Formats: sequence, C-alpha cells, structure tokens
Amino acid sequence: MTTFVLIPGAWHGAWCWERVTPLLEAGGHRVIAPELIGMGADRARAAQGGLAAWAEQVAGIVEAAGEPVVLCGHSRGGAVISLVAERVPERIAALVYITALLVPDGKAIRDLMAQFADPSAMPAEKLPDGTSRLAPEAVIAAAYNTTPPDLAARAASLVSPEPRGTMATPLAVSTERFGRVRRAYVECLQDRVLPIAGQRSMQAELPCDPVITLDCDHSPFYSAPEKLAAALVAVG
Repeated sequence: MTTFVLIPGAWHGAWCWERVTPLLEAGGHRVIAPELIGMGADRARAAQGGLAAWAEQVAGIVEAAGEPVVLCGHSRGGAVISLVAERVPERIAALVYITALLVPDGKAIRDLMAQFADPSAMPAEKLPDGTSRLAPEAVIAAAYNTTPPDLAARAASLVSPEPRGTMATPLAVSTERFGRVRRAYVECLQDRVLPIAGQRSMQAELPCDPVITLDCDHSPFYSAPEKLAAALVAVG
C-alpha cells in the first residue's frame, strides 16, 4: 500500500481529485487530498493562502501520515510540493509533477510561465482582496480541451480565486534537501496551459525519472483519470 498526497493546481480545490481518488483507493492505496488554505471549500480564507502557508500546511500533513508518502502536485501544485520536499525530505518517498511547474531555486512561477506559456490562454481578473479569478469559458478552453463537456463545465463552476502572490514568490530549494528526493513527471501532450515544450524544458533542467506521457489536456484528473491513477501507482 502506498500513501498518496494529492495537491491541486492554481484556482482548483481538492474537488479536482474526485475521479482519481476512488481508483487509487480501489487498488488498496491510501489517499490524502487536503484542501489548501483559502482554496476550494475554504475560499472564505482565499487571501490567507500562498506558497509558504501551503508548504507548511502540507508538510504537517506529510509528517502526520505515519510513513513516507508519494507527494503529487498538479500545475502550480508543483511549486508547493517542491517547498514541502525542502522542509521534510525524509518524509517523502517520491515527488510526482503532474504537468506541473518544476521551479528551480531562486525563480518564481511567473518566470517560467512567461517563458513557456501563453498569458492570453487563461486571463485572470484581479480582485481587491489580493486574489485573482478566471472566467469559466477561459478555464474550459485552456485547461479542459480534451475533457468531456459535462465534466469541463463542472470544473469551470468550481474553480475559485487564487492568491496573486503565489505567482511572484521565488522558491528557495536546495540540492541537499529538495534535490535528494526522487522526482517523477507526468507530461500531457495536449496541454494548452503549460505546453509540452515547456514541460520538457523544465525536465531538462531538473531531470525526473520516470517520465510518463499522457495524450490529454492540462487536467488529466478529469480527462484521463484511469491513466493518471495508473501512472501514479507506477511511480509509487
């Protein structure tokens, strides 16, 4: 049995794992899918979230798990799991980046997005409380382009505001701590948010093994849950 901890990407909550969790649990695995502070069902605290707060939150969950976990992050969640690995590397059996931001030390998410992504794909509206939100139609077109329409519409109805500071915060990770944890990558060929060329460029700078390729959009938890679950089990 493997314990998987699943971390959502930007604007997403723990709901995004609802099609993957039952598949992993049916295989006898344990799944922990926490709601990050201020995200999803906790959106009343939206302005209180951020990379540092989330890293501390998830590090506490990982330490309490009772065994080394396979820590998985989607999209922006990649930055979160890297910071958790810097804090508690001994509690993590492997990191899995699911078409995720693999951010080098000293760089911020926006640095990589500016280099690899099309900023017009998911235009975000700035809100007075320090968060940003996405238009439902932009979410569907950019992140759910191979997802069945009913599921894409459900996802678009559930996305919530994201603290703007997450994109600008430089990561502090070291070879001695973060760098000693095994890394795997699940890349998605039809990703319009983080195109495959960008995914592979990040892997070239911070190599991952194994690399598992899925022919789907940016949201394999909805568009290809069975293949994503199989990929996670293969890593674990």
